[in-house]
Amino acid sequence: MLDVLGEHPEAVEADLAHHYPGYGPGGPVAAFWRGEITLRWLRVMVEGLPPDGAAARAVAGHHWTHADWAAVDSQDLLALLFTAFLNANRDPKKPPAPWPEPSWRPGDPLPEDTTAADAEKQAQARAAYERINSQVLPGG
Repeated sequence: MLDVLGEHPEAVEADLAHHYPGYGPGGPVAAFWRGEITLRWLRVMVEGLPPDGAAARAVAGHHWTHADWAAVDSQDLLALLFTAFLNANRDPKKPPAPWPEPSWRPGDPLPEDTTAADAEKQAQARAAYERINSQVLPGG
């Protein structure tokens, strides 16, 4: 039975109760345990859950929908197009505009995490540099 509910049974059960309210308290899972529906019918309902429900969010690890992904992709493409247009029509004596950074997406590190990671890498590099200098330079 748990195989039908997958790796996130609470999210699937919440989705089932939300999208199939006619099965009474507890939703379709409770109806299955009461013997009102078969395991096959429960599996069909689980497989038919919408791509923007709680189960899909739990599996993906974020709440972005297809529209969110399309919007951020469009934003990035427009920024690239705008920069290309500016660079194509700039004064030849001026340097080209830098290419824009891509927008944040789920799974990317947050800007504050990136800053902390960069500072840590810089501290490690400095420590390695000083260790090498202490071994090579006289009086170290």
